[in-house]
Amino acid sequence: MTATPGDRTNTSQGEASEAERWASLIGGGAMVLMGLKQGSLRGALTALAGGGLIYQGVTKQSTIQQAQEAVGMNKPIKVEKTVTINKPIDELYRFWHNFENLPTFMKHLKSVTVYNQTRSHWIANAPLGNSVEWDADILEDRENQLISWASVEGADVDNSGFVRFQKAPGNRGTEVKVVLEYNIPGGQLSAAIAKLFGEEPEQQIGDDLRRFKMLMEAGEIATTEGQPTGRQ
Repeated sequence: MTATPGDRTNTSQGEASEAERWASLIGGGAMVLMGLKQGSLRGALTALAGGGLIYQGVTKQSTIQQAQEAVGMNKPIKVEKTVTINKPIDELYRFWHNFENLPTFMKHLKSVTVYNQTRSHWIANAPLGNSVEWDADILEDRENQLISWASVEGADVDNSGFVRFQKAPGNRGTEVKVVLEYNIPGGQLSAAIAKLFGEEPEQQIGDDLRRFKMLMEAGEIATTEGQPTGRQ
């Protein structure tokens, strides 16, 4: 039986697809091994990228689909959390406005250094015992209402966010809403892997706000060992 042009085209496409699959598997495996050997944050991200290639190889995704997936992996991660705190707006606003107070209840932050009225320097924990750093500028500051900020060019992790303060219904204090957006290498895939290291952003911010509530209402944060940590 003589093969038709359509048959030959399908065969070529099938061979190309198989070649792409094996290239993804081999390349991804090499990247994972290299990343794990480095034992650093950069190494972890290399391993993440390799894991993505392996997944693509196993699922036989085409080159076009791989490119689309790669673009999707770099989408920013947005986190929104709200907590009601039984304290006046002005007290909460003043405490938060001094960014150097934030590591008191944000465990992922090592330190924040305020340079002037608009710029500050942030150092945060990262997986595998590493750190990431960036400078941030206040974009908008409405007293007792809202503070917004964004990292400047050259940040290890591009990020932006705002905290909003408004009266809670029924005179129950103040609603504090935090919205953060991260643009990290690997996007959602990196966030999923980071969760294994206890650094998943949504859980992290939720825990931070619960500690903020404890600190502002009780004046201390109860640690996991049951010993309180007072205000600094």
